[in-house]
Amino acid sequence: MTPAARVAAAYDRAANAGRPEIWVHLRPRGQALAEAAGIDPALPLAGLTIAVKDNIDVAGLPTTAGAPSYAYVPRADAPAVARLRAAGAVVLGKTNLDQFATGLVGTRSPYGAVRNAWATDRVSGGSSSGSAVAVALGIADLALGTDTAGSGRVPAALNGIVGVKPTKGLVPVTGVVPACYTLDCVSVFARDLRLARTAAELIEGPDPSDPLSRTGAPLPPPPARPRIAVPAPQHLQDMADGWREAFAAAVTRLASTGAEIVETDITPLLQAADLLYGGAFVAERYAAVGAHLEQHRDLIGTDLDPTVASLVLAGREKTAADWAADTARLAALGSAGRALLDGCAALLTPTTTWHPTLAQVAADPVGANARLGRFTNFANLLDCASLAVPAGFADGLPFGVMFTGPAFSDRALAVLAERFANPGLDLFVVGAHLTGQPLNAQVVQAGGTLVGPARTAAGYRLYALPTDPPRPGLVRVAPAGHGAEAARGSGKGDLTLAGIEGEVWRLPAAGFATFTAAVPPPMTIGTVELADGRQVSGFLVEPYAVESAPDITRFGGWRAYTASS
Repeated sequence: MTPAARVAAAYDRAANAGRPEIWVHLRPRGQALAEAAGIDPALPLAGLTIAVKDNIDVAGLPTTAGAPSYAYVPRADAPAVARLRAAGAVVLGKTNLDQFATGLVGTRSPYGAVRNAWATDRVSGGSSSGSAVAVALGIADLALGTDTAGSGRVPAALNGIVGVKPTKGLVPVTGVVPACYTLDCVSVFARDLRLARTAAELIEGPDPSDPLSRTGAPLPPPPARPRIAVPAPQHLQDMADGWREAFAAAVTRLASTGAEIVETDITPLLQAADLLYGGAFVAERYAAVGAHLEQHRDLIGTDLDPTVASLVLAGREKTAADWAADTARLAALGSAGRALLDGCAALLTPTTTWHPTLAQVAADPVGANARLGRFTNFANLLDCASLAVPAGFADGLPFGVMFTGPAFSDRALAVLAERFANPGLDLFVVGAHLTGQPLNAQVVQAGGTLVGPARTAAGYRLYALPTDPPRPGLVRVAPAGHGAEAARGSGKGDLTLAGIEGEVWRLPAAGFATFTAAVPPPMTIGTVELADGRQVSGFLVEPYAVESAPDITRFGGWRAYTASS
């Protein structure tokens, strides 16, 4: 599709979605199409559409931060917006949010509660509610949000999409209405992990107008067998029904890729999380927008959300002594948390703990919100990077998990998330692709990782094929559990009951597809049953090719055969 066609399709989807609460301001269709018509198709994001949270400046569109009384019209794009536009993306409009980015529910807005993309009686999550739902419904390809307490991750999890929370300062917050300036991050939403990371990397880089913006050397990628910390069982209590089981399945899935899972007591991290709202750091929210609330107290309950107002105004009561004490306590908790995670590539947690209905949040707006931030609130306080990815469903609704690591681990977390999202496919090899054999490099180049040695179940025969380089052909001659009977019935009593020796390699899905597409006849890829009962893809051969080939089954494997010749 041309950029203009992509933009036109996005406006059609927005019109048909029936979700007006997503938007605070939608750009005129003709204006966006005119911009799209001038885009160079060679740009990396040519014609992709973006939705922008309405606390991030887009030139010419009002910035409200979810409060009409706060609105102003910026002359320039925020750097994050400008950088995406320079890469060819087109802004559709400004999205709804929990007012002043204070909330994880998506309901604290005079523009209306943003309903979940999957279930309209449930919350969308916040505060980047409209941005997440615009992406989840397929209206926008990408969206920008902000994240101070989890606002770029909780709505990602509740709507089944990817949420990238960069290391603090990697993306400047120039042109962003502050929630807590020293903690705020610009975040990215997408339905695809690689697109989300591409956008996140495009918007990185310091800006002179943001003195806290910074660069840093990316941490190295995780090892082939990374150690991954997961919360000890006591930290997974009080989750929604089925969510502990969904998380256990996610942990098993990651372990199946070769990761080492380490249960960890993350109490220091959770105690640090409590300081975000329970400590003096809430004073930053008052410093950001407290004056506006003070000046417009008569609007609380109409233009200004009462829950947000109470939280922000409470920050006025904190003292410098409170701030100093909490800063020291945070430093101690951070040190303890880092010690617990020493040697681990990342911490894997559920992104959040439950998915409340709109009615449940209305009945307990503060308590419901607090439950949502259990695993997200500490990240910015402790200078962590974090990445939320879908992990299936629980009770029919999206369930998500989150990889969290130290500052500048952003790319390393993406590698782990890709490993989780695409855990790879196992391939059983018996001949020239074995370790040390002539064609092993083909498996390695396809991204393969050796899982380990393995044997087939009984009922397979091995033949030496007249190929260049020499390779064996594996053929199944008996169904499962009938190896000995088949041997007797066929008159070939040397059929090995121990199976044929080989190796299992794990390849990423794309590498597996490329590798198997290049397999020449008479070789084929089929299902091979292993001695331990697993069924994996593996090398087989078409039966015609072994009609005159020597039967080498008695050697038990290709290495033993070649060593004897």
